Amino acid sequence: MRILVLGGTSFVGRFIVTNAMNRGHDVTLFNRGRTGTDLFPGVKRLVGDRDDGELSSLKEDSFDAVVDVSGMVPRHVRQAARVLQDRVARYLFISTNAVYAPGAGPGADETAPLREPEWNSEVIGATTYGPLKVACEHELDSHFGERATIVRPGMLAGPHDNGDQFTYWVRRTARGGQVVLPGDPGQPVQILDVRDLAHLVVQLLEQDLPGTFNAMGPARPLTLSEMIHTCAQAAKAGVDLVLVPPETVMARFPLVRPDRTWEQSFQRDFSRAREVGLPSTPLETTAADVLAWDRERGEPPLKSAPDPQVERNLLSYIQG
Repeated sequence: MRILVLGGTSFVGRFIVTNAMNRGHDVTLFNRGRTGTDLFPGVKRLVGDRDDGELSSLKEDSFDAVVDVSGMVPRHVRQAARVLQDRVARYLFISTNAVYAPGAGPGADETAPLREPEWNSEVIGATTYGPLKVACEHELDSHFGERATIVRPGMLAGPHDNGDQFTYWVRRTARGGQVVLPGDPGQPVQILDVRDLAHLVVQLLEQDLPGTFNAMGPARPLTLSEMIHTCAQAAKAGVDLVLVPPETVMARFPLVRPDRTWEQSFQRDFSRAREVGLPSTPLETTAADVLAWDRERGEPPLKSAPDPQVERNLLSYIQG
């Protein structure tokens, strides 16, 4: 199969490309050519810039499928769809769990109501990310119809993660000792290994499946406390959770949802994806791989993490 990947050199894209190549597919990359230039030697690369609308290199060839990892605003999808509509058999778009409207409740599936689409702004932020992706999905449906496939991932984890949220807990538990948790230890968490997402994406293309698929994990329900202890097990470290009232902590701790928004974020039904082949890598394996990668890169500062002094102050206050 000839697969065109829009993006492909960051986090999600690199694992989709790797999975597709390992399964014998012919992959072509389209991106700006600014990052990951050392990745995938020998793979054909097309250079362009979706922000500037420079897509002329996409007019050179035809493909069995396109995987859109980098479409962030509806204009990106609209322009790519117009160029590729007659030269691509299937268009698979990587969307997000953030498209769902609040209040769907635990266990909601792909039919749950969506947020109102954002058509008037291209500013990507906490309040616009989901609505922009809804608009992207609408653009794809209008151009490709039954030739469109939409994958809505939740929280992802794995090596090369540029979001840092799971990485924070992996790194923190590896140090062992008392670990502050300003939240409910029984809070549900859904985390999917990015390599499982990549497997699902390629599987959907191979089966030529249309429709929408939530991509979450692990296979069985997971709590925040279980996640933290699993990360510690992966590092062979001992930890002691110290629970503090969430209202006393101003700093945000990754994956902790003290306002019960976890009902929206971390209790999504993903059985449809499981039925078509979404695997479930053991969380301890994911944590061990993230730990090894994080140490290899030198453990740089994390953007999604409280300052270490915050935890030290909390522990001193509790103990004093």
